[in-house]
Amino acid sequence: MTAADRPVHSQFRWGLAAKLFAILILLGAIAVLVTGGLGYVRAHDALEESIYNQLTAARQAKTRQVETYFKSIRNDLRLLASSKMAVDAARGFRTTFDELEQKPAPENMRRTVEAWYAAHYLPEVRRLLGKDVVAADYLPAGNAATFLQYHYIAANPQPVARRKLTDDAGDGSAYSALHAVYHPLLRNAASTIGFFDIMLADTKSGRVTYGMVKEVDFGTSLRAGPYRQSNLAAVVARCAAATDPSTTCLEDFAPYLPSDGQPIAFMGAPVIDRGEVIGVLIAQLSIEEIDRVVTGDKRWRQEGFGDTGEAYLVGPNSMARSGPRLFYENRDAFFAELTANGDPAAEIDAIRRFGSPVMHQKIDTQATRAALAGIEGTGEVIGNYGKPTLASWGPLAIAGVNWALVAKIETSEAFAPIHRLQRDLAIVGVIALLVVLAIGAWLARSLLGPLRELTAGVERFADGDYHAKVPVRTHDEIGQLVTAFNGMVDELRTKNVLIETKNRENEELLLNVLPAPIANRLRGGEQRIADGFAEVTVAFADLVGFTALTSEMPPQDVVHLLNGLFTRFDMAAHELGIEKIKTVGDAYMAVCGLPDPVENHAERMVRMAIRMVHITREHALEHHVVMKLRVGINTGPVVAGVIGRSKYIYDLWGDTVNLASRMESGGVPDGIQVTRPVYEKLKDEFVFEPRGFIEVKGKGSVEAWLLRL
Repeated sequence: MTAADRPVHSQFRWGLAAKLFAILILLGAIAVLVTGGLGYVRAHDALEESIYNQLTAARQAKTRQVETYFKSIRNDLRLLASSKMAVDAARGFRTTFDELEQKPAPENMRRTVEAWYAAHYLPEVRRLLGKDVVAADYLPAGNAATFLQYHYIAANPQPVARRKLTDDAGDGSAYSALHAVYHPLLRNAASTIGFFDIMLADTKSGRVTYGMVKEVDFGTSLRAGPYRQSNLAAVVARCAAATDPSTTCLEDFAPYLPSDGQPIAFMGAPVIDRGEVIGVLIAQLSIEEIDRVVTGDKRWRQEGFGDTGEAYLVGPNSMARSGPRLFYENRDAFFAELTANGDPAAEIDAIRRFGSPVMHQKIDTQATRAALAGIEGTGEVIGNYGKPTLASWGPLAIAGVNWALVAKIETSEAFAPIHRLQRDLAIVGVIALLVVLAIGAWLARSLLGPLRELTAGVERFADGDYHAKVPVRTHDEIGQLVTAFNGMVDELRTKNVLIETKNRENEELLLNVLPAPIANRLRGGEQRIADGFAEVTVAFADLVGFTALTSEMPPQDVVHLLNGLFTRFDMAAHELGIEKIKTVGDAYMAVCGLPDPVENHAERMVRMAIRMVHITREHALEHHVVMKLRVGINTGPVVAGVIGRSKYIYDLWGDTVNLASRMESGGVPDGIQVTRPVYEKLKDEFVFEPRGFIEVKGKGSVEAWLLRL
């Protein structure tokens, strides 16, 4: 017999009213379960929230400490590099180092240095690298390097930890005389600020002309020497190209052989004399200070982490930047956990050889991946030893590195009080459940089960799960309600997907065509957008000879070359707050000072032009082509507005725009040509060369200047 054939009175008897009547009978017994369950859930939620709040507070505090540490180091290094002492030291060490390079090093001196390497350095290198190495690959090259490593390292009577106390090697050289003057000053500065080591590298020769601690990188070439691939060489190369005195360059921690393979980070600042970068002042940063902050000086229990909680720091690829708690408390258990968790044998071997998990242990969890992607959050995740943990994670705001910090505690320890409460509630609940077990089973199947499923489906749908479907288990009023709900979900999901897709496409298209403020005005209902700006700075840039250059190139290569270059232009414009207007072929137009006015629009645009010239040079070198950029800049009033209806475009008009275009077309390759308004605004900040009067179409003779790069 089908449902349609059943007697009407039977359907009413076993319908919702009858089931609700049965519920009323059972309310007394169920009240015990509801009370116990509610108490458990609320206690569980309250404890969980408290734990997450505690973990987040600890993480944020440690994040601020690490960020403040790097900010302080950056400011101190920038200040020291801009001092007269640093400039004089960089010039003096360059001169005296070159003098030593011209004098042949005695043979007995070379043999002594080679013997020292064979006895003290190369065995450690072989142990750290786990393989044999050629001695010649690590010995100092050049007379000056040999001379300095002999007097300050190999023949230095001081033990390793006290080499930095030698102010004058007593060899009578001009270098040692200069060293005796500046070494105490730099040593005191490093001690005051907290640098592990401080060095000077000469940008002309690429040599480390001074090192406070006197490690084996002293005197070596960072371009052709054994440490040319190190993060020290990278930070020197970056800062050598920086002409801004406020620049600092930070290279992330990496194992560094001269420092016994310990994780070392380098921060550099250019030493600039009369606009020329003559050297790079480098601070060597040890991981110990970062590890001390993150681990709370290994006082986990005092910081509220209990028996299994901790905070740890990770960098790119989820490599550890601080030591895990278990490594410090029980090293044998730590390695046993790594082995049991299936960590690579090479990783475990590296941790043993270098004596530290930092830069050698990969902690790849949901928390670390989210934090490295720039997402803050909390939740229960599988920890680095394969155990469930409650964690709070988030990124660190440190320029030059991508780090994330995670604070966590094992779930079993965090919820231990809840487990005890759960046991007590279970004892009470069993007594009540025995009374209503038989009726409760029927009730759960016939009424409560479908209702719970429907409630859960509604909640999932309300939370944004548009695939929430509830199985139809009965043919009564609840079954009809479930059927109606499923139909509603299907219809709303289809409509919602269509609406979201259209909205997203429209938003992306609009923001790709117009500046965000203009797009917002259009969305707000404005029909005609046209604004006058009293003063902005407009720039035109054009690639000289681009048509001839690309005439023989395949079309896809031409597009790839130009797109890569203009993409880098766009990134520079975004960083400087400059609005790109359009590109036409190989020409690029930008403006600063609209739609949001800024006071230093001329300065920003000149800095943008400088970046564009350097970017073009770098791009040409990377693609092995010859490209030169010509830039013209003008300051003055413009009219800006949106034209078109089917295809919007935001454009500028006025004499200011026309003259900027003429400055570009009448400029010189690899040059930046500006008008008098730009020159008058920036003549005290940049160096310009007068070009005199040049002929400009429609304007006659116009006075122009070239920016000295």
